[in-house]
Parts: sequence; structure tokens; C-alpha cells
Amino acid sequence: MQVTILKSKIHRATITEVALHYEGSITLPRSLVEMAGMHLHEKVLVANVNNGNRFETYVIFGNEGEICLNGAAAHLGAVGDKIIIMAWAQMDEREAATFHPKVVLVDDHNKPKAHP
Repeated sequence: MQVTILKSKIHRATITEVALHYEGSITLPRSLVEMAGMHLHEKVLVANVNNGNRFETYVIFGNEGEICLNGAAAHLGAVGDKIIIMAWAQMDEREAATFHPKVVLVDDHNKPKAHP
């Protein structure tokens, strides 16, 4: 049996821009995407800590520190909101039993924090 497991997340990133008239996606710094083990164009679930909105979109690369909600997703967050970006993986139950997701904690400027 296959199960869906949290593969990785970028935790409490700060939205720096919203761009309604863009074709869609979430813009993230390549460094954070790679640190989290995510991929360009990968489907992600975004949870807005400030307003409770959750939505699916896909990753595109942007500049360091930049977190931008594009297209329709721009209606679901505002500059300054905290969000959690999550990616998922399918795996069998045996692999899932020992799997640990990659978690990237970021500061208010979307820079990675050192893990405790």
C-alpha cells in the first residue's frame, strides 16, 4: 500500500509580494527550494498562518528573500503574512515508517535559521 507523507516544508516564510496578474504559482528562492529538497514546478500545498487559507500551486524560482503569491493565489495572502510551504511524497508503508521530512525554518527575512 502507498501512503502520502510530508516530504519537506519551508516553515513560516514571509510573503514579500503578491502578483495577481501573473499566470500562477509561488515564487521561492532557489536556495530554500533546494534546501527543502523540493523541485522547480513541483506541486506544493501552502498554508497561510495569518488567515487559515490553504491552496495548492507549483514552485518557480525567484530572488533570495522573495516569496511571492502569483495569479489567483494572490487573493489568499498579503504581504507580511506567514506561510508554510509543504511538499508530499508517495511511499510504501515500510519506507514511511522510518522517513523523516526535511524542515527548513526561516526568519522574518526568509533566510534559513540554524537548527537547534
